[in-house]
Amino acid sequence: MSKQIWKGGNMLNPVPAVMVTCQRPGEKPNIITVAWTGTVCSNPPMLYVSIRPERYSHGIISDTKEFVVNLVSSSMIRACDWCGVKSGRDCDKFKETGLTPIPSANVNAPTIDESPLSLECKVTDIIKLGSHDMFLAEIVSVAADERYCDENGRFSMDKADLTAYCHGEYYALGEKLGSFGYSVKKKKRKK
Repeated sequence: MSKQIWKGGNMLNPVPAVMVTCQRPGEKPNIITVAWTGTVCSNPPMLYVSIRPERYSHGIISDTKEFVVNLVSSSMIRACDWCGVKSGRDCDKFKETGLTPIPSANVNAPTIDESPLSLECKVTDIIKLGSHDMFLAEIVSVAADERYCDENGRFSMDKADLTAYCHGEYYALGEKLGSFGYSVKKKKRKK
């Protein structure tokens, strides 16, 4: 087997393309599409989003120290892309996309009603990295669309029709291949 060696680059793919909502008090809410995001800690639950300093949302999140990460279903992907190429300085992204802002439970930034799962976050640290600043944040609550919860209240990711971003393109997530620990799980004996 042969491999080509390239210079360092952002090839960790796929990643989630998420819609981050934010709002200053008394101003219109905004949405920014972010692909540089991920989990950083389980206890306390934390994630990060990395945003270029020149982006409109960067200033809002820097000022308020709050945002909501809204996961994106296939039906939202056109709005997700649109919010990634337009600036909230120039338009009302909720109005333009037809998405619905609803109050969040624990932060002042709105949640996108159409999102299957939304994570309300409070910034704990801002790390300047170069082209982007990383906003480390604690996840203070999660809003799950009841349509995707089973009878035990468990969120069914496979029913939410979630999407991923891979090197400039959007993809629907496919079939479930296994679950954590399935490779070492003991098989039940037949009697």
